[in-house]
Amino acid sequence: MIIIAQIITALVALIHIYILWFEMFAWTTAGRKVFKNFPKDLFEPTKSMAANQGLYNGFLAAGLIWSFFISDITWSANIALFFLSCVTVAGIYGAFSVSKKIFFVQSIPALLGIIFWCIVKFS
Repeated sequence: MIIIAQIITALVALIHIYILWFEMFAWTTAGRKVFKNFPKDLFEPTKSMAANQGLYNGFLAAGLIWSFFISDITWSANIALFFLSCVTVAGIYGAFSVSKKIFFVQSIPALLGIIFWCIVKFS
């Protein structure tokens, strides 16, 4: 179970590294492909705002990656659970405020990670 939990955690971290990249460095190019309903004329004026959001996604990825460097499995699980919970909440908020797709891209993988880490931690 721990391997599955770690793979899902790594997948969620990779998703957030990708989000960091396109929000910080490719908002006016890749961002247009991801957010098709966002008015095209607003990508340039919102570039710094998107970069700020990308930075926060990078912090989420960093926390998830940090969990791999903690040798104590209980604390590794605690850190992974905390950051996966943050991702879940952010995805839920994004689903209500921006697009329901965000829930499926961010929250569902994070919730799967939470389930598997809970199995590891409480079994």
